[in-house]
Amino acid sequence: MADGTLYLGTRRYSSWSMRGWLVVRQAGLDVEEVVIPIDGQGTTAAVKAISPSGLVPCLEHRGTSVWETLAIAEYCAERAPALWPAANPARAWARAIAAEMHAGFRELRLAMPMVLGRHAPGAGHTPGALADIARIERLWADTRARFGAGGPYLFGAAFGAADAMYAPVVARFLAYEPELTAGGRAYCAAVRAHPLVATWYEQAAAEPLAWRVARYETLA
Repeated sequence: MADGTLYLGTRRYSSWSMRGWLVVRQAGLDVEEVVIPIDGQGTTAAVKAISPSGLVPCLEHRGTSVWETLAIAEYCAERAPALWPAANPARAWARAIAAEMHAGFRELRLAMPMVLGRHAPGAGHTPGALADIARIERLWADTRARFGAGGPYLFGAAFGAADAMYAPVVARFLAYEPELTAGGRAYCAAVRAHPLVATWYEQAAAEPLAWRVARYETLA
């Protein structure tokens, strides 16, 4: 019997669910996954019934409820400390860039919603979104230069919580194809190739067509 439940939104669209799922799976928590199709309006009644915030992901684990993605990451890191870098300067930096992702980049989110499997080069290239992308590329480049020696991820060889936070950004970049630096493209390729990320894409592709939301599918 599983130790709890991880509630997720539609994998094709729910970037926050993707982040939460990645850290839960990296931590090895034994939880059942329940996917709730989202309506695209932020009012999905079934989500409001199970999540204190009315949002996904929401984790129920051994009697504990955790419903914010960064809080889920910290909860998982208590059980799997390697989700954050071991050295304090790198660990502090990782938490800072994860928090910036959690709180920021609104223009990118609005202009380029995550739609896994959809390829729409050039769509959503608004000035605000491009400014967010430039900031993200600087963050990635600075992080890799300071802490990324020895591997393809932000902090080197290990795919951690910070990478999980940026995985849906990678999905957006692959779908909408903004101009990126060579380093940015290499990082996107590494994240997309990670086995857990690949599994999420496969599961998203297997979702019923009835779960699709027209306004996400027709963005131009």
